Amino acid sequence: MIDQQSKTRNPWSFIPTLYFAQGLPNIIINSVSVIIYKNLGIPNELITSGTSFLYLPWVLKMLWSPFVDVTSTKRNWIIAMNLGMVCCMVVAAFSLHLPNFFLISLIIFSAAAFVSATYDIAADGFYMLALTPEDQALFAGIRSVFFRLSVIFASGGLVFLAGYMTEAIGIDKTVAWSLTLGIAAVLFAIFLVYHKVVLPFPSTDGSSAATAEAEKTPFAEIIAAYFRQQKITAILAFILLYRFGEAMLVKVAQLFLLDPAEKGGLGLSTQDVGLVYGTFGVISLILGGITGGAIIAKYGLKKTIWPMAWALNLPDLFYVYMAYAQPPLKFVYPLVSLEQFGYGLGFTAFMVYLMYISKGQYKTSHYAISTGIMALGLMVPGAVSGAIQTQVGYPLFFVIVCFLTIPGMLTILFLPLDEEGQS
Repeated sequence: MIDQQSKTRNPWSFIPTLYFAQGLPNIIINSVSVIIYKNLGIPNELITSGTSFLYLPWVLKMLWSPFVDVTSTKRNWIIAMNLGMVCCMVVAAFSLHLPNFFLISLIIFSAAAFVSATYDIAADGFYMLALTPEDQALFAGIRSVFFRLSVIFASGGLVFLAGYMTEAIGIDKTVAWSLTLGIAAVLFAIFLVYHKVVLPFPSTDGSSAATAEAEKTPFAEIIAAYFRQQKITAILAFILLYRFGEAMLVKVAQLFLLDPAEKGGLGLSTQDVGLVYGTFGVISLILGGITGGAIIAKYGLKKTIWPMAWALNLPDLFYVYMAYAQPPLKFVYPLVSLEQFGYGLGFTAFMVYLMYISKGQYKTSHYAISTGIMALGLMVPGAVSGAIQTQVGYPLFFVIVCFLTIPGMLTILFLPLDEEGQS
Protein backbone atom coordinates (compact mmCIF):
# COMPACT_ATOMS: atom_id res chain seq x y z
CA MET A 1 0.00 0.00 0.00
CA ILE A 2 1.27 3.51 -0.92
CA ASP A 3 1.73 5.80 2.06
CA GLN A 4 0.22 9.28 2.13
CA GLN A 5 3.63 10.96 2.19
CA SER A 6 4.57 9.49 -1.18
CA LYS A 7 1.34 10.80 -2.68
CA THR A 8 1.90 14.37 -1.46
CA ARG A 9 5.66 14.67 -1.88
CA ASN A 10 6.96 18.21 -2.34
CA PRO A 11 7.48 18.91 -6.08
CA TRP A 12 10.89 20.40 -5.27
CA SER A 13 12.06 16.87 -4.46
CA PHE A 14 11.52 15.54 -7.99
CA ILE A 15 10.81 18.28 -10.56
CA PRO A 16 14.49 19.42 -10.77
CA THR A 17 15.81 15.90 -11.41
CA LEU A 18 12.89 14.99 -13.67
CA TYR A 19 13.71 17.82 -16.08
CA PHE A 20 17.48 17.75 -15.69
CA ALA A 21 17.24 14.11 -16.78
CA GLN A 22 15.04 15.19 -19.69
CA GLY A 23 17.49 17.76 -21.04
CA LEU A 24 20.71 15.79 -20.56
CA PRO A 25 20.21 13.07 -23.23
CA ASN A 26 18.73 15.59 -25.65
CA ILE A 27 21.87 17.71 -25.68
CA ILE A 28 24.27 14.74 -25.60
CA ILE A 29 22.55 13.17 -28.61
CA ASN A 30 21.99 16.30 -30.70
CA SER A 31 24.88 18.58 -29.76
CA VAL A 32 27.69 16.85 -27.87
CA SER A 33 27.72 14.05 -30.46
CA VAL A 34 28.73 16.65 -33.06
CA ILE A 35 31.84 17.53 -31.03
CA ILE A 36 32.63 13.86 -30.36
CA TYR A 37 32.64 13.06 -34.07
CA LYS A 38 34.61 16.22 -34.92
CA ASN A 39 37.27 15.31 -32.35
CA LEU A 40 37.46 11.77 -33.74
CA GLY A 41 38.04 12.93 -37.31
CA ILE A 42 34.67 12.52 -39.02
CA PRO A 43 34.11 14.98 -41.96
CA ASN A 44 31.66 17.85 -41.42
CA GLU A 45 29.14 16.72 -44.04
CA LEU A 46 28.88 13.26 -42.47
CA ILE A 47 28.56 14.73 -38.97
CA THR A 48 25.74 17.13 -39.87
CA SER A 49 23.79 14.67 -42.02
CA GLY A 50 24.18 11.76 -39.61
CA THR A 51 23.40 13.63 -36.39
CA SER A 52 20.48 15.58 -37.90
CA PHE A 53 18.51 12.37 -38.37
CA LEU A 54 18.83 11.78 -34.64
CA TYR A 55 15.94 14.29 -34.34
CA LEU A 56 13.62 11.75 -35.99
CA PRO A 57 12.29 10.13 -32.76
CA TRP A 58 11.24 13.58 -31.52
CA VAL A 59 9.51 14.16 -34.87
CA LEU A 60 7.60 10.89 -34.60
CA LYS A 61 7.00 10.66 -30.86
CA MET A 62 3.35 11.67 -31.28
CA LEU A 63 2.79 8.32 -33.01
CA TRP A 64 3.52 6.28 -29.88
CA SER A 65 2.47 8.81 -27.23
CA PRO A 66 -1.04 7.22 -27.00
CA PHE A 67 0.65 3.87 -26.23
CA VAL A 68 2.57 5.49 -23.37
CA ASP A 69 -0.69 7.04 -22.17
CA VAL A 70 -2.60 3.76 -21.87
CA THR A 71 0.17 1.30 -20.98
CA SER A 72 1.47 1.00 -17.40
CA THR A 73 2.03 4.26 -15.48
CA LYS A 74 3.99 7.41 -16.32
CA ARG A 75 6.09 6.72 -13.24
CA ASN A 76 7.07 3.27 -14.52
CA TRP A 77 7.85 4.67 -17.96
CA ILE A 78 10.16 7.31 -16.44
CA ILE A 79 12.10 4.72 -14.46
CA ALA A 80 12.29 2.33 -17.42
CA MET A 81 13.60 5.08 -19.70
CA ASN A 82 16.22 6.06 -17.10
CA LEU A 83 17.41 2.44 -17.23
CA GLY A 84 17.32 2.49 -21.03
CA MET A 85 19.51 5.59 -21.09
CA VAL A 86 22.07 3.95 -18.78
CA CYS A 87 22.36 1.06 -21.25
CA CYS A 88 22.61 3.37 -24.27
CA MET A 89 25.38 5.50 -22.77
CA VAL A 90 27.41 2.46 -21.70
CA VAL A 91 27.14 0.82 -25.13
CA ALA A 92 27.90 4.13 -26.89
CA ALA A 93 31.04 4.54 -24.76
CA PHE A 94 32.32 1.12 -25.84
CA SER A 95 31.30 1.64 -29.48
CA LEU A 96 33.79 4.50 -29.93
CA HIS A 97 36.63 1.94 -29.84
CA LEU A 98 35.30 -0.07 -32.80
CA PRO A 99 36.71 0.34 -36.34
CA ASN A 100 33.32 1.42 -37.78
CA PHE A 101 32.41 3.40 -34.66
CA PHE A 102 30.64 6.21 -36.55
CA LEU A 103 27.82 4.07 -37.93
CA ILE A 104 27.52 1.90 -34.81
CA SER A 105 27.45 4.85 -32.42
CA LEU A 106 24.88 6.62 -34.62
CA ILE A 107 22.61 3.58 -34.32
CA ILE A 108 23.08 3.60 -30.55
CA PHE A 109 22.42 7.35 -30.34
CA SER A 110 19.27 6.76 -32.44
CA ALA A 111 18.07 4.21 -29.88
CA ALA A 112 18.94 6.70 -27.13
CA ALA A 113 16.91 9.36 -28.96
CA PHE A 114 13.89 7.02 -29.00
CA VAL A 115 14.35 6.41 -25.27
CA SER A 116 14.70 10.15 -24.61
CA ALA A 117 11.61 11.06 -26.68
CA THR A 118 9.59 8.44 -24.79
CA TYR A 119 10.89 9.84 -21.51
CA ASP A 120 9.69 13.29 -22.62
CA ILE A 121 6.16 11.97 -23.17
CA ALA A 122 6.09 10.26 -19.76
CA ALA A 123 7.72 13.11 -17.83
CA ASP A 124 5.39 15.79 -19.24
CA GLY A 125 2.38 13.57 -18.56
CA PHE A 126 3.59 12.82 -15.04
CA TYR A 127 4.07 16.55 -14.43
CA MET A 128 0.39 17.19 -15.14
CA LEU A 129 -0.73 14.25 -12.99
CA ALA A 130 1.52 14.77 -9.97
CA LEU A 131 1.11 18.53 -9.56
CA THR A 132 -1.96 20.61 -8.81
CA PRO A 133 -2.89 23.25 -11.42
CA GLU A 134 -1.41 25.90 -9.12
CA ASP A 135 1.87 24.00 -8.79
CA GLN A 136 1.96 23.38 -12.53
CA ALA A 137 1.96 27.13 -13.10
CA LEU A 138 4.51 27.72 -10.33
CA PHE A 139 6.97 25.10 -11.56
CA ALA A 140 6.64 25.82 -15.31
CA GLY A 141 9.62 28.18 -15.21
CA ILE A 142 11.51 26.03 -12.71
CA ARG A 143 11.39 22.93 -14.89
CA SER A 144 12.67 25.00 -17.82
CA VAL A 145 15.59 26.27 -15.72
CA PHE A 146 16.68 22.74 -14.78
CA PHE A 147 16.32 21.59 -18.38
CA ARG A 148 18.66 24.43 -19.39
CA LEU A 149 21.05 23.66 -16.54
CA SER A 150 21.42 20.18 -18.00
CA VAL A 151 22.37 21.84 -21.28
CA ILE A 152 25.14 23.76 -19.51
CA PHE A 153 26.27 20.59 -17.77
CA ALA A 154 26.42 18.58 -21.01
CA SER A 155 27.56 21.07 -23.63
CA GLY A 156 29.73 22.98 -21.17
CA GLY A 157 30.82 20.65 -18.37
CA LEU A 158 31.10 17.33 -20.20
CA VAL A 159 32.69 18.89 -23.28
CA PHE A 160 35.16 20.82 -21.12
CA LEU A 161 35.99 17.64 -19.19
CA ALA A 162 36.68 15.66 -22.37
CA GLY A 163 38.83 18.51 -23.65
CA TYR A 164 40.72 18.75 -20.37
CA MET A 165 41.46 15.01 -20.38
CA THR A 166 42.91 15.17 -23.89
CA GLU A 167 44.57 18.60 -23.89
CA ALA A 168 45.83 18.90 -20.32
CA ILE A 169 46.32 15.29 -19.20
CA GLY A 170 47.14 13.76 -22.57
CA ILE A 171 44.52 11.01 -22.58
CA ASP A 172 43.63 9.59 -25.98
CA LYS A 173 40.55 11.34 -27.45
CA THR A 174 38.59 8.12 -27.87
CA VAL A 175 39.28 7.08 -24.27
CA ALA A 176 38.40 10.58 -23.01
CA TRP A 177 35.02 10.57 -24.75
CA SER A 178 34.31 7.01 -23.61
CA LEU A 179 34.97 8.08 -20.02
CA THR A 180 32.75 11.13 -20.52
CA LEU A 181 29.85 9.02 -21.80
CA GLY A 182 30.51 6.66 -18.89
CA ILE A 183 30.03 9.58 -16.49
CA ALA A 184 26.71 10.32 -18.20
CA ALA A 185 25.72 6.66 -17.72
CA VAL A 186 26.49 6.93 -14.00
CA LEU A 187 24.31 10.03 -13.76
CA PHE A 188 21.38 8.25 -15.38
CA ALA A 189 21.89 5.35 -12.96
CA ILE A 190 21.65 7.83 -10.09
CA PHE A 191 18.45 9.29 -11.59
CA LEU A 192 17.07 5.75 -11.93
CA VAL A 193 17.58 4.97 -8.24
CA TYR A 194 16.49 8.42 -7.08
CA HIS A 195 13.29 8.45 -9.13
CA LYS A 196 12.47 4.92 -8.03
CA VAL A 197 12.60 6.10 -4.42
CA VAL A 198 11.33 9.67 -4.62
CA LEU A 199 8.71 9.97 -7.38
CA PRO A 200 5.19 10.06 -5.92
CA PHE A 201 2.32 7.82 -6.97
CA PRO A 202 -0.46 10.06 -8.38
CA SER A 203 -3.82 8.40 -7.94
CA THR A 204 -4.77 8.99 -11.60
CA ASP A 205 -1.49 7.67 -13.02
CA GLY A 206 -2.44 4.51 -14.90
CA SER A 207 -5.86 4.26 -13.31
CA SER A 208 -8.43 2.21 -15.16
CA ALA A 209 -10.71 5.23 -15.50
CA ALA A 210 -7.98 7.37 -17.06
CA THR A 211 -6.96 4.56 -19.40
CA ALA A 212 -10.54 3.97 -20.53
CA GLU A 213 -11.01 7.68 -21.20
CA ALA A 214 -7.78 7.85 -23.23
CA GLU A 215 -8.83 4.85 -25.31
CA LYS A 216 -12.18 6.45 -26.22
CA THR A 217 -10.64 9.09 -28.47
CA PRO A 218 -9.53 7.85 -31.91
CA PHE A 219 -5.98 8.99 -32.59
CA ALA A 220 -6.93 9.88 -36.17
CA GLU A 221 -9.49 12.38 -34.84
CA ILE A 222 -6.85 14.05 -32.66
CA ILE A 223 -4.59 14.46 -35.69
CA ALA A 224 -7.47 15.63 -37.89
CA ALA A 225 -8.54 18.23 -35.33
CA TYR A 226 -5.04 19.69 -35.37
CA PHE A 227 -5.06 20.12 -39.13
CA ARG A 228 -8.53 21.69 -39.09
CA GLN A 229 -7.19 24.79 -37.37
CA GLN A 230 -7.70 28.20 -38.93
CA LYS A 231 -4.86 29.11 -41.35
CA ILE A 232 -3.16 25.76 -40.76
CA THR A 233 -1.00 26.21 -43.89
CA ALA A 234 0.50 29.41 -42.48
CA ILE A 235 0.97 27.76 -39.07
CA LEU A 236 2.80 24.79 -40.59
CA ALA A 237 4.99 27.08 -42.70
CA PHE A 238 5.85 29.10 -39.60
CA ILE A 239 6.75 26.02 -37.54
CA LEU A 240 8.92 24.58 -40.32
CA LEU A 241 10.59 27.80 -41.54
CA TYR A 242 10.83 30.18 -38.57
CA ARG A 243 14.04 28.53 -37.30
CA PHE A 244 15.32 27.30 -40.68
CA GLY A 245 18.39 29.53 -40.74
CA GLU A 246 19.14 28.98 -37.07
CA ALA A 247 18.78 25.22 -37.51
CA MET A 248 21.49 25.30 -40.17
CA LEU A 249 23.72 27.52 -38.06
CA VAL A 250 23.42 25.51 -34.85
CA LYS A 251 24.70 22.33 -36.52
CA VAL A 252 27.77 24.05 -37.96
CA ALA A 253 28.58 26.66 -35.29
CA GLN A 254 30.58 24.35 -33.04
CA LEU A 255 32.36 22.81 -36.03
CA PHE A 256 33.34 26.35 -37.08
CA LEU A 257 34.70 27.09 -33.62
CA LEU A 258 36.74 23.86 -33.61
CA ASP A 259 38.07 23.82 -37.19
CA PRO A 260 41.61 25.23 -37.64
CA ALA A 261 42.18 28.56 -39.41
CA GLU A 262 43.43 26.87 -42.58
CA LYS A 263 39.98 25.29 -42.94
CA GLY A 264 38.23 28.59 -42.25
CA GLY A 265 37.42 27.94 -38.58
CA LEU A 266 38.56 29.72 -35.44
CA GLY A 267 40.74 26.86 -34.19
CA LEU A 268 39.48 26.88 -30.60
CA SER A 269 40.28 24.01 -28.26
CA THR A 270 37.56 21.65 -27.08
CA GLN A 271 37.83 23.24 -23.61
CA ASP A 272 37.31 26.71 -25.11
CA VAL A 273 34.26 25.55 -27.05
CA GLY A 274 32.85 24.03 -23.85
CA LEU A 275 33.16 27.43 -22.17
CA VAL A 276 32.25 29.72 -25.11
CA TYR A 277 29.27 27.80 -26.49
CA GLY A 278 28.28 25.33 -23.82
CA THR A 279 28.59 27.55 -20.74
CA PHE A 280 28.52 31.29 -21.45
CA GLY A 281 26.42 30.72 -24.56
CA VAL A 282 23.83 28.62 -22.74
CA ILE A 283 23.70 31.02 -19.79
CA SER A 284 22.94 33.79 -22.31
CA LEU A 285 20.30 31.53 -23.90
CA ILE A 286 18.63 31.07 -20.51
CA LEU A 287 18.71 34.81 -19.81
CA GLY A 288 17.24 35.47 -23.25
CA GLY A 289 14.45 32.99 -22.58
CA ILE A 290 13.62 34.52 -19.20
CA THR A 291 13.68 38.04 -20.64
CA GLY A 292 11.56 36.98 -23.60
CA GLY A 293 8.96 35.39 -21.33
CA ALA A 294 8.73 38.54 -19.21
CA ILE A 295 8.34 40.77 -22.29
CA ILE A 296 5.63 38.58 -23.81
CA ALA A 297 3.80 38.38 -20.48
CA LYS A 298 3.73 42.19 -20.29
CA TYR A 299 3.03 43.17 -23.90
CA GLY A 300 1.51 40.05 -25.49
CA LEU A 301 2.77 37.90 -28.33
CA LYS A 302 1.10 39.90 -31.12
CA LYS A 303 3.10 43.03 -30.25
CA THR A 304 6.40 41.29 -29.59
CA ILE A 305 6.74 38.47 -32.13
CA TRP A 306 8.40 40.67 -34.76
CA PRO A 307 11.05 42.12 -32.41
CA MET A 308 11.67 38.59 -31.11
CA ALA A 309 12.09 37.28 -34.66
CA TRP A 310 14.64 40.00 -35.43
CA ALA A 311 16.45 39.19 -32.18
CA LEU A 312 16.64 35.54 -33.27
CA ASN A 313 17.97 36.17 -36.75
CA LEU A 314 20.02 39.39 -36.87
CA PRO A 315 22.82 38.07 -34.60
CA ASP A 316 23.56 35.41 -37.24
CA LEU A 317 25.56 38.23 -38.83
CA PHE A 318 28.08 37.82 -36.01
CA TYR A 319 29.11 34.49 -37.54
CA VAL A 320 29.58 36.17 -40.92
CA TYR A 321 31.90 38.66 -39.22
CA MET A 322 33.82 35.95 -37.33
CA ALA A 323 34.23 33.84 -40.46
CA TYR A 324 35.73 36.76 -42.41
CA ALA A 325 37.64 38.54 -39.64
CA GLN A 326 38.88 35.56 -37.57
CA PRO A 327 38.73 37.57 -34.32
CA PRO A 328 40.66 36.60 -31.16
CA LEU A 329 39.00 34.56 -28.42
CA LYS A 330 38.17 37.61 -26.28
CA PHE A 331 35.74 38.79 -28.99
CA VAL A 332 34.26 35.33 -29.61
CA TYR A 333 32.85 35.12 -26.07
CA PRO A 334 30.59 38.22 -26.30
CA LEU A 335 29.58 37.58 -29.93
CA VAL A 336 28.45 34.00 -29.29
CA SER A 337 26.78 35.06 -26.03
CA LEU A 338 24.82 37.85 -27.77
CA GLU A 339 23.78 35.48 -30.56
CA GLN A 340 22.55 32.96 -28.00
CA PHE A 341 20.73 35.66 -26.02
CA GLY A 342 18.87 36.64 -29.20
CA TYR A 343 18.15 32.97 -29.85
CA GLY A 344 16.62 32.73 -26.39
CA LEU A 345 14.34 35.70 -27.10
CA GLY A 346 13.22 34.40 -30.49
CA PHE A 347 12.81 30.81 -29.37
CA THR A 348 10.60 31.88 -26.44
CA ALA A 349 8.20 33.62 -28.82
CA PHE A 350 8.15 30.49 -30.97
CA MET A 351 7.31 28.17 -28.06
CA VAL A 352 4.65 30.54 -26.71
CA TYR A 353 2.97 30.45 -30.10
CA LEU A 354 3.04 26.65 -30.13
CA MET A 355 1.29 26.68 -26.74
CA TYR A 356 -1.15 29.31 -28.00
CA ILE A 357 -2.33 27.13 -30.90
CA SER A 358 -2.58 24.04 -28.66
CA LYS A 359 -6.06 24.72 -27.34
CA GLY A 360 -9.20 22.79 -26.65
CA GLN A 361 -9.91 19.17 -25.81
CA TYR A 362 -6.70 17.73 -27.27
CA LYS A 363 -4.25 20.44 -26.29
CA THR A 364 -1.63 18.04 -24.89
CA SER A 365 -1.59 15.92 -28.03
CA HIS A 366 -1.67 19.00 -30.26
CA TYR A 367 1.34 20.43 -28.49
CA ALA A 368 3.16 17.12 -29.07
CA ILE A 369 2.26 17.32 -32.77
CA SER A 370 3.58 20.88 -32.98
CA THR A 371 6.86 19.97 -31.30
CA GLY A 372 7.18 16.97 -33.62
CA ILE A 373 6.80 19.23 -36.67
CA MET A 374 9.28 21.59 -35.01
CA ALA A 375 11.81 18.75 -34.77
CA LEU A 376 11.29 18.05 -38.49
CA GLY A 377 12.03 21.71 -39.16
CA LEU A 378 15.36 21.26 -37.37
CA MET A 379 16.25 17.90 -38.90
CA VAL A 380 15.99 18.81 -42.59
CA PRO A 381 18.14 21.98 -42.65
CA GLY A 382 20.59 20.41 -40.23
CA ALA A 383 21.00 17.41 -42.52
CA VAL A 384 22.09 19.53 -45.50
CA SER A 385 24.07 22.17 -43.61
CA GLY A 386 27.36 20.29 -43.54
CA ALA A 387 27.31 19.53 -47.27
CA ILE A 388 26.60 23.18 -48.09
CA GLN A 389 29.34 24.42 -45.75
CA THR A 390 31.86 21.99 -47.23
CA GLN A 391 31.07 23.19 -50.75
CA VAL A 392 31.11 26.95 -50.15
CA GLY A 393 33.25 27.41 -47.00
CA TYR A 394 32.35 29.01 -43.72
CA PRO A 395 32.08 32.71 -44.74
CA LEU A 396 29.64 32.16 -47.61
CA PHE A 397 27.77 29.49 -45.63
CA PHE A 398 26.93 31.98 -42.87
CA VAL A 399 25.83 34.53 -45.50
CA ILE A 400 23.47 31.90 -46.93
CA VAL A 401 22.16 31.22 -43.41
CA CYS A 402 21.28 34.91 -43.03
CA PHE A 403 19.29 34.89 -46.28
CA LEU A 404 17.49 31.69 -45.26
CA THR A 405 16.08 33.41 -42.17
CA ILE A 406 13.90 35.63 -44.41
CA PRO A 407 11.19 33.08 -45.46
CA GLY A 408 10.52 32.13 -41.85
CA MET A 409 10.07 35.76 -40.84
CA LEU A 410 7.70 36.37 -43.74
CA THR A 411 5.39 33.58 -42.52
CA ILE A 412 4.57 35.76 -39.49
CA LEU A 413 2.57 38.04 -41.82
CA PHE A 414 0.07 35.23 -42.40
CA LEU A 415 -0.29 33.85 -38.87
CA PRO A 416 -3.52 34.04 -36.85
CA LEU A 417 -2.32 36.22 -33.99
CA ASP A 418 -5.43 37.22 -32.06
CA GLU A 419 -4.68 38.38 -28.53
CA GLU A 420 -7.42 36.12 -27.16
CA GLY A 421 -5.92 33.25 -25.24
CA GLN A 422 -2.50 34.79 -24.96
CA SER A 423 -0.86 35.62 -21.71
